[in-house]
Amino acid sequence: MAADLGELLVPFMPTIRVPRIGDRVFKSECAFSYDSPESEGGLYVCMNTFLGFGREHVERHYRKTGQCVYMHLKRTIKEKATGASGGAIPQRRNGKVFLDLDLNCDFNGDDYEYEDEARLVIFPNHYEIPLPNIEELPALVTIACEAVLNAKSPYRRQEPDSWDDEIQVSKHASGLRQLDNGVRIPPSGWKCSKCELRENLWVNLTDGSVLCGKWFFDGNGGNGHALEHYRETNYPLAVKLGTITPDGADVYSFDEEEAVLDPHLAEHLAHFGIDMLQMQKTENGFTDSDVSPRISEWEVIQESGSKLKPVYGSGYTGIKNLGNSCYLGTTMQVLFSIPEFQRAYVGNLQRIFDYSPLDPTQDFNTQMAKLGHGLLSGQYSKPPVKSELIEQVIKEEHKHQQKGISLKMFKALTSKGHPEFSSSRQQDAQEFFLHLINQVERNSEGSENPSDVFRFLVEERTQCCQSRMVRYTQRADNIMQLPAPMEAAVNKEELIAYEAKRQEAEVSRRSPPPAVRARIPFSACLQAYTEPENVDDFWSSALQAKSAGVKTSRFKSFPEYLVIQIKKFTFGLDWVPKKLDISIDMPDLLDITHLRATGLQPKEEELPDIAPPIVVPDEPKDHLMNNFMDSPEIDESAVMQLAEMGFPLEACRKAVYYTGNMGAEVAFNWVIAHMEEPEGNGNSNPGSNQQQDFAEPLVVAGFSEIDSSSSAAVPVADNQPPEESVAILTSMGFPRYQALQGLKATNNNLEHALDWIFTHPDSEEESEAASDIADPEGNANPISNATAVNEPSGPRVRDGPGRYELFAFISHMGTSTMCGRYVCHIKKEGRWVIYNDHKVCLSERPPKDLGYIYFYHRIPS
Repeated sequence: MAADLGELLVPFMPTIRVPRIGDRVFKSECAFSYDSPESEGGLYVCMNTFLGFGREHVERHYRKTGQCVYMHLKRTIKEKATGASGGAIPQRRNGKVFLDLDLNCDFNGDDYEYEDEARLVIFPNHYEIPLPNIEELPALVTIACEAVLNAKSPYRRQEPDSWDDEIQVSKHASGLRQLDNGVRIPPSGWKCSKCELRENLWVNLTDGSVLCGKWFFDGNGGNGHALEHYRETNYPLAVKLGTITPDGADVYSFDEEEAVLDPHLAEHLAHFGIDMLQMQKTENGFTDSDVSPRISEWEVIQESGSKLKPVYGSGYTGIKNLGNSCYLGTTMQVLFSIPEFQRAYVGNLQRIFDYSPLDPTQDFNTQMAKLGHGLLSGQYSKPPVKSELIEQVIKEEHKHQQKGISLKMFKALTSKGHPEFSSSRQQDAQEFFLHLINQVERNSEGSENPSDVFRFLVEERTQCCQSRMVRYTQRADNIMQLPAPMEAAVNKEELIAYEAKRQEAEVSRRSPPPAVRARIPFSACLQAYTEPENVDDFWSSALQAKSAGVKTSRFKSFPEYLVIQIKKFTFGLDWVPKKLDISIDMPDLLDITHLRATGLQPKEEELPDIAPPIVVPDEPKDHLMNNFMDSPEIDESAVMQLAEMGFPLEACRKAVYYTGNMGAEVAFNWVIAHMEEPEGNGNSNPGSNQQQDFAEPLVVAGFSEIDSSSSAAVPVADNQPPEESVAILTSMGFPRYQALQGLKATNNNLEHALDWIFTHPDSEEESEAASDIADPEGNANPISNATAVNEPSGPRVRDGPGRYELFAFISHMGTSTMCGRYVCHIKKEGRWVIYNDHKVCLSERPPKDLGYIYFYHRIPS
């Protein structure tokens, strides 16, 4: 038999590899679907590429690559049998064959057991070899199989910041010592027992001491008395007051120096009189049981008081929370409820899959199509069968919920290289929405770009208050940011009374009164959006000097889908980020036709088309030239950051200047690229002194003949535009050649380049000149110059009537975007549905007044 197996594998031995350091082994998720070893067909792992494939997709990989040997992984989950006493009967179960397996299961390990199977499968005849089979397999195959079975998660290997910090159960939780000292924690009004601080308070789970934590970068914190107490007593675990909910709390282990889980938390809190099931997370503490509290934001948004009916099938698939990933899940749920996204990805599913690269896990369009199919196919959202329902009713635990799909592969790809989205911290859903739209834009060359449905043009009218002359400019945008004017609240008296009571309670150290939420009319928000705003550092070309200016914004075009963000997040006087507690009566039907831009009016006079000078001479010409190096506008903070790294000061100044004050990181790259250049090549600007050495003082050419009595014009520098600025403009929908032209014509000033593009529509000469624009690194537009010439000028928009209907909104719970949770409500088939991670239910009372981002679709005329 051993000889037979060896002979069977001989032809395929050259294709079987042992995973090396750096190889990612995908043994928990299919590259094209959300099939896993738990799925009915299991998962096939290629023994050469180590990619995973479900039963429906493994044949495609075999045909495309010719790889024949796969490891088939199958996990069966069984409920443990119960004995006469009700306890689980101990059963001998199979050893855990494939270790470190990241799966979708949410089963309690005390009630279920796993049976794992692994076997080699040889295509195309599907010969199967059970594993482990050490004695009968060639040594190389045995080593490769063991390496695959014991490989770590590819997500931990690829994104350590995102996956390595998953919270683990504390080693102190099971045998934690608690003192019988009679301590009882009150429901509110806490303070540190050593310094009387009233924020960032922690209760020690051994002796019930309430003490303050450390001071943190975001303004929260204390004097470190909780840590001092641990050093004195060695009492290891503490819980942060104000975070306790029926679902858990923030627990920290001083001994293990990290956040931990405490499976016995309810019992440990009850020791000090805290009923965990009655607690809710609030900004100022627990709700006082003696006061009739306002229903919390968390309860209203999640519709906690209602028995919501689960829904299943196509379009009703939940998304499993990976830990602070609900910002991603809610955004994707809304996007794939839009027909254009469904058509672009799910409608082209087979074409995208068939033409995917050899590593589909790194292809954006493949992963978008996979996600869209996972949400819309209904394959991962199936209702329980009748037998399961009957069993649940008998056990009085009707709790069946779909498990949802896990977006680990998608998150790892879309967040790759991003310092925030690649972490496990909570993020702003609005920022992720824009981040994803940029990725959709970049990956839609030569095909339909579904993100075009969000883009619209904004006309900005800027007026010089002194000369009364005006300038009209345009910019592209994807989101309408709506202010929330607190002064327009209809319950001002109630808010004033609450604030007085709150301050009085704080002084007297009593429980704070129930919070009052400001109610702001939507019409007031819309009015605030249209109000003129002051322009900082406005330079009037009519006066040739700085002056007071005001700006108003209107819609030059209306998008197919209007996205409105309520500006709920702001900064307090102490610069600590906070969230406005507001309610806005968002309309189901919205008409913003009156916000259509009108352009230059007959009696208006335009400001001269003269750009502000870089240098405004206030001194005699000869003295000016002696101090020329101080004239250009340079971000000195970025200069000092580079200088602290050991680079010459003048080199740092040049780096910051020639990268357009875009920050220390971009300037650092400039330094690295130029520090080895010989004298005479330190500056690539033909319009400036080409004989500057790397560390010589910065000299900007073009000003030697500036006269203080004349209007100074901006010299057009011919240096290569920064790639970051080019990427920003192309993400707005402009062709790459047009972005390069605009930046070159405006000395790489991003804002002026945008104005230049709008005021310089394509001409035949300009289009021909576009082909002469060189990219020094060879990063040419994937579309040929001939194709680019025929592209329409400006960003692609879908203008139409300004009448809309609400179809979705994303809500945020918590005190800032750095914490809390997101859920979304989407209107489907005439009814509102709530998507709360993996739970998908019919909504009974959609909280439209508490949303953060609203999605409207145009009403056909």
